[in-house]
Amino acid sequence: MINCFLVREADGFTLVDTGLRGGAGAILQAATRLGASIRRIVLTHAHIDHIGSLDRLMTVPPSAEITIGKREARLLAKDLSLDEGESGRTLFGFTGAKTLPSRLLEEDDHVGSLRAVSSPGHTPGHMAYLDVRDNTLIAGDAFTTQTGVMVAGVFKPLFPFPAIFSWNAVLSAKSAAKLRRLNPSVLAVGHGPSISSPTQEIDFALEAAFRQHPEAR
Repeated sequence: MINCFLVREADGFTLVDTGLRGGAGAILQAATRLGASIRRIVLTHAHIDHIGSLDRLMTVPPSAEITIGKREARLLAKDLSLDEGESGRTLFGFTGAKTLPSRLLEEDDHVGSLRAVSSPGHTPGHMAYLDVRDNTLIAGDAFTTQTGVMVAGVFKPLFPFPAIFSWNAVLSAKSAAKLRRLNPSVLAVGHGPSISSPTQEIDFALEAAFRQHPEAR
């Protein structure tokens, strides 16, 4: 239901997202089993199911560098104000964290082997991360794969959550198209299984998004 990812680097792991509160023990056990420490934590966005174990993880040495997109950092601090020109559904699901980020990311910044790719829509400052070594895309909630690949903001009667929890559906579709142009070798997401060679599945998902939101083309 909820994924986070350990990305191996020469000095240890980069953890992408932290799951719900209460998940820190399982994350640390996984890192120990795989034989390395968590050196960096990078967040795709600040929803509760992605930052829930952040504060607990920061109590366990060695202390990790915390990184998040510059725009999304305000949501991590529970500042739900919008910038001029931003619009969307009412923001919710942001419980905040006591932990302050040590680094704020802009488009194309790198965290180890991961390149930050701005992909707003699900939230105002959502970031995806492309592993430049093999072109795996950790897409956060820009897509879900629980019932097939879906773009954030698309409404499906039997699975309405990608629409309910997304802030701006049109912007989500535009960001999904941007991520498709990266031609990822693997699509890894916050909710659902990872998909190898996902081009066709992403294209189908984009067509569904554009049918619901033609202004995103």
